[in-house]
Amino acid sequence: MAYKITDDCIGCGACETECKNEAISEGEAIYVIDPAKCTECIGWFESSKCAEVCPVDCCIPDPDHQETKEQLIEKWRKQNPGGTPAEGTY
Repeated sequence: MAYKITDDCIGCGACETECKNEAISEGEAIYVIDPAKCTECIGWFESSKCAEVCPVDCCIPDPDHQETKEQLIEKWRKQNPGGTPAEGTY
């Protein structure tokens, strides 16, 4: 499933620079994650970087956007045509 950012966000921006899918942007009050772009870092890393770097733990799985690993890797492939997912990331 995609991740989301909760209202606990302090607006530090640490997550935005870590997102290779460019799924994170600054919203009106807090940062937001575009679920159409978020692959939980599958294809890039072994774990979700936004959750790792968030100092207040506000990057969490979004139960409204549940996807299998296969769906996430397919989403990654569509966003990175011709690319090869990093080994161990799916």
